[in-house]
Amino acid sequence: MRILGIDPGLRSTGFGIIDQDGQQLSYVASGCIRTLSDESLPGRLKVILDSLGVVIAQHKPDQVAVEKVFVNVNPQSTLLLGQARGAAICAAVLADLSVGEYTALQVKQSVVGNGHAEKEQVQLMVQRLLKLSGTPSPDAADALACAICHAHGGQGLGALATKGFRVRGGRLV
Repeated sequence: MRILGIDPGLRSTGFGIIDQDGQQLSYVASGCIRTLSDESLPGRLKVILDSLGVVIAQHKPDQVAVEKVFVNVNPQSTLLLGQARGAAICAAVLADLSVGEYTALQVKQSVVGNGHAEKEQVQLMVQRLLKLSGTPSPDAADALACAICHAHGGQGLGALATKGFRVRGGRLV
């Protein structure tokens, strides 16, 4: 199975593609889609939608995993991030792909074993799990981590069972 992980962002949307064969994971591709800050919001969303469409057409994933939006102190930032996430989900839906959604806590727990891990820890574990020769960029590493989390069924190394729980204030309740 081929999984596309997406770390949505309005300035930089990370993507990472892995193949899963049983418990074996292998790296396929990763990168960042960058938008211009002086471009209009609809223009930036179009760049995200179109660029992910190209990635999907080129690599033909079977499933997509997207990181859920967390609530920031600044509600405007949260709304903008949600729109970027919506564009990413639309790219998957337009290609008739199923979409799994994971919180940052679930992704970090799955990959690092600690839901409050630092970005550097996520980068290093992604590098180790996928046997990469170099450290991926933070956005690409987050996207690859999201794909790994999806491959692990959202359970992963830390076996964080989330069924029946909700996230409130960054914590499972």
